[in-house]
Amino acid sequence: MFGYYLRLALRSFARNRGITVLMVLAIALGIAVCVMTLTVYHAMSGNPIWWKNDRLYAVTMDNWDPNHPLNPKTDLPPPEMTYKDTQFLLRSTIPLRKVVMYSTEGVISDAGAVRPMEVATRVTTADFFAMFEVPFLYGNGWSASADQPAQPLIVLSRAENERLFGGANSVGRTLRWNDHEFRVIGVLDDWFPRPRYYDLNGGAFVLPDAAYIPYGWGSELQLFNKEENDCWRPEKLDTFKDYEASDCVWQQMWVELPDAASRERFQSLMDGYWVEQRKAGRFPRPKNNRLTNVSQWLRDNQVVANDNRVLVGLAFAFLALCLLNTVGLLLAKFLNGAAVTGIRRALGASRRQIFAQLLIEVAIVSLLGALLGLALAALGLIAVHHLYAAAHLGERGGYQELMHFDAVGVVWAVILAFVATLAAGFYPAWRIGRLSPAVYLKSQ
Repeated sequence: MFGYYLRLALRSFARNRGITVLMVLAIALGIAVCVMTLTVYHAMSGNPIWWKNDRLYAVTMDNWDPNHPLNPKTDLPPPEMTYKDTQFLLRSTIPLRKVVMYSTEGVISDAGAVRPMEVATRVTTADFFAMFEVPFLYGNGWSASADQPAQPLIVLSRAENERLFGGANSVGRTLRWNDHEFRVIGVLDDWFPRPRYYDLNGGAFVLPDAAYIPYGWGSELQLFNKEENDCWRPEKLDTFKDYEASDCVWQQMWVELPDAASRERFQSLMDGYWVEQRKAGRFPRPKNNRLTNVSQWLRDNQVVANDNRVLVGLAFAFLALCLLNTVGLLLAKFLNGAAVTGIRRALGASRRQIFAQLLIEVAIVSLLGALLGLALAALGLIAVHHLYAAAHLGERGGYQELMHFDAVGVVWAVILAFVATLAAGFYPAWRIGRLSPAVYLKSQ
């Protein structure tokens, strides 16, 4: 029976080519816009490390100006911490892993014939790679003993390794970073978490750093945070040691706490430290010590703006408009074939059979619309990607990294095509099936 309905549908398409093309185009355009919007929204709003959402926590403590909160609308603590606060918490053995870090700039030179270049470099403790499950192409990260005192070790991104060593295994090779000799201990594989949840400074969708060095080099070489430094208290800041002893916030801290007990213990540690420091004249604001998991961290920092949610709503509104047009076209198409439908009803076809036949036609239209919408969405994402790339002179990073067609887009295309189009075709098919054969045959 399905084969028979399929042949009837194909004949119907042949009789009404113009209407069929218009329906397919209307559905495809609506689906393409929705898939493009949802693909970008999914990439922006997703948690890149969702399987560890109940284990990874950003550590924040509010030691800001008592008269002027840093975030007056949300009352959130600063996203960074002071050096002295991170050093106290870093000594704790409660977390399974703990990371204190920030991003700086360094010049890599003397690597073969490659000209010196300034590269984004992350100053971080050793647990960074294991905590955030960073993949390695060659080698691995350093051990905790290399952080203090700092050992001359460096990890390169895959792109930086391509630039410096042509993509070869560079583990054991040496290079100069800020006029200091470092030995390559590892090379990362492709790794680009979207958004860059562990450090939202400089943009949520910027590329990860090109190089990584042990945390102790921050003090050794007096390296400042290149992205975020906030101070509120008038203090002496003549030297780097003064800066480390100040109440300026510039370092980020994450901890891995595997269970509720460890979270409670670490929270108690923070609260107890807050009480001691408050007695010493620090932390003038009400207690606001937080352990924030990744999902909440992204929400608190408004990685997905309200404008993006509005765009998703507008995309679905456009799809609804396309479906309304499709309903009208389907009614016109089915009424145009009323004579054939009337003959089938007069020869004994039931309303259910007529309804099933017309839904087969709708399903074919939805399939064609899905395939075309999928192609249009892919082309649209590629076009927008190239526009962003051209605007940024070919450099990677930013929103252009979200413009890729992935499995999520395919799933959305199929779901939207079949559910939306079948829903749109249900009423015309039901309407035609409810009319009596005499109404059809009057057209003969």
